[in-house]
Amino acid sequence: MAEPYLSTDAAVPVARLDDCTVTFPDTGSGAYTAVRNISLSVQRGKLISVVGPTGSGKSTILNMVAGLLRPSAGAVYVNGSRLQGLNRSAGYLFQQDTLLPWRKAVDNVALSLDYRRGDKAESRKQAREWLKKVGLAGFEERYPAQLSGGQRRRIAMAQMWITEPDLILMDEPFSSLDAQTRLIMQQEILQLWQSSGAGALFITHDLDEAVSLSDEIFVLSSGPASTLAGRFDVPLERPRDLLDIKRLPEYQEIYDEVWSCLKQEVLNTYGLKSA
Repeated sequence: MAEPYLSTDAAVPVARLDDCTVTFPDTGSGAYTAVRNISLSVQRGKLISVVGPTGSGKSTILNMVAGLLRPSAGAVYVNGSRLQGLNRSAGYLFQQDTLLPWRKAVDNVALSLDYRRGDKAESRKQAREWLKKVGLAGFEERYPAQLSGGQRRRIAMAQMWITEPDLILMDEPFSSLDAQTRLIMQQEILQLWQSSGAGALFITHDLDEAVSLSDEIFVLSSGPASTLAGRFDVPLERPRDLLDIKRLPEYQEIYDEVWSCLKQEVLNTYGLKSA
C-alpha cells in the first residue's frame, strides 16, 4: 500500500511541476516541443484540472506527473522528493478502462494487490468491499463483457481506490460515456475523492466538467510549445451537487471567466480571430 497521505506534511504538494519543458527528438521533420515552462502543484484534498485546445499537451503534463515521461528541462516532485521513474503513489483513471476480459470483476479490482503478492483471500475481501462502495455488490463474478460501460467504469474506479493512492490522475475518464451516465459517474467519483484526502489532477477538454469538479483550473495555450495561459480558482463550496450546480450564479461567473481565456487559445489553434 502507499503510505497514508495524512501522515505526510500537508503543506507539501503531493505533486509539483517545476518549470517543465518536454521536447521530443528530431525524427526527420525537426524536434517538437510539446509544452514549455510549465509550473503547477497539486495539494492534498484539492482537485486541479488542466484544460486546453486540441494538441496543447494536456496528456503530456499528466504523463510527466505519472513518471511515464521525463521532462527535457525542469523537474517533477512527488511529496517533496524529485520523481525518479514511475509515480507509485498515484492511482490512474484513463479514457478507456484497462480491465482484463478473462478476469471477473472482483479479480480485476484485486489485480494490483495480486501484483504485490499479498494474501489472496484478503485482497478479494477488500475488492468486494470496494465493489460495494461503487454500487456493484452482486456483480463480483461477472466478466467485463457482461457489464455496461458505466459498470466497467465503476470497476476501474474500485481498481484504483483499492491501492489507497496519495494522488489520482485522470485523463478524460468519462468521455466515452453517455451524458446521463457521465454526470452520475462524476458525482460518484467526487464523493469518493472528497472522503479520501488525496490530491487529484484531472485532464479534460470539457469546461463544464472542469468547473463542476475542480478547486483550481489551469488553461494551456495553443500548441506547439504550449505554456500556461491562465490559472483560475473555482469559488464553489464543497460538497457539491453536480445535478444542480449549474444553476448557481457563481458557476456561470467562473465558467465565463475561464472560457474567455480558453476561447482565444482554441481560436489560435485553428488560426481564427475572435469575432
